[in-house]
Amino acid sequence: MVKAIRVHQLGGPQVLQWEDVELVEPREGEIRIKNKAIGANFIDIYFRKGVYKAATMPFTPGMEVVGEVTAVGPGLTGRKVGDMVAYAGDRMGSYAEEQILPADKVVPVPPLVDPIIAASIMLKGMTARYLVRRCFKVKPGHTVLVHAAAGGTGSLLCQWANALGATVIGTVSTKEKAAQAKEDGCHHVIIYTEEDFVSCVNEMTSGKGVEVVYDSVGKNTFEGSLECLKPRGYMVSFGQSSGTPDPVPLSALAPKSLFLTRPSMMQYTSTRDELLETAGEVIANVASGILRVRVNHKYPLSEASQAHADLENRRTTGSIVLIP
Repeated sequence: MVKAIRVHQLGGPQVLQWEDVELVEPREGEIRIKNKAIGANFIDIYFRKGVYKAATMPFTPGMEVVGEVTAVGPGLTGRKVGDMVAYAGDRMGSYAEEQILPADKVVPVPPLVDPIIAASIMLKGMTARYLVRRCFKVKPGHTVLVHAAAGGTGSLLCQWANALGATVIGTVSTKEKAAQAKEDGCHHVIIYTEEDFVSCVNEMTSGKGVEVVYDSVGKNTFEGSLECLKPRGYMVSFGQSSGTPDPVPLSALAPKSLFLTRPSMMQYTSTRDELLETAGEVIANVASGILRVRVNHKYPLSEASQAHADLENRRTTGSIVLIP
């Protein structure tokens, strides 16, 4: 038996229960890992609330983890007991002391990379990577708008877009978060609780608009984000922390010939080669200093409900890590 967070009914942070669960031995193609550090992400809240539907009920949330291999399935090669590996993907279950994972979905963690850093960077870092390198390819001279610029993914997006030569505009909710966003590569920061971000973007770009908007906020920013785009601009909606955006008719995109996409990281890391390439570039950028990881909040795994409450109520910046 191992300890894990379990969800028996959908709802607020209080539905996260600390319980004993039984863990079976790994089957063919699987490994068992002892979790060292677990990333907490907004997608975990979506599943807890039922915005996204879990495959089973009850379930253990969590989609980002670093751990040490403690057992391998029959006939498995390429992984051995003692390896440190990282996982970020669509199989939930990371909010646990130990778990079973498919061996072809984990990536090696170099010895010089701290497990806490790795756990805070995999899901958010690979998300940032596909957003700026594949979904819309950011290039020198582009102007980009990043909502929630002080969040875990937003922070990395700003740093990466800046490194690629773009002018970065970020939106945040407080002066403290604005200072962090500046440090993370934002050339301009808008405190959206005090200013209208659409008017600010229009002024900052001399009425031209931006090439791309990276919007993880959803309902509260979606329509304004479309207004911020220049003709043939890209609206990249990759989250909905404020709720699901209202439906938009296709005709609303026509006046500026806009592109709209709702991507998922899993579709950009679906093959082993894509996964290794994406994770490898993230880790390399951390090692070289291009990406600075902010692990601003650490909680015992048993206190995951407090971590969710703080994340949901915008009391956090940077990454959140749970420690078993």
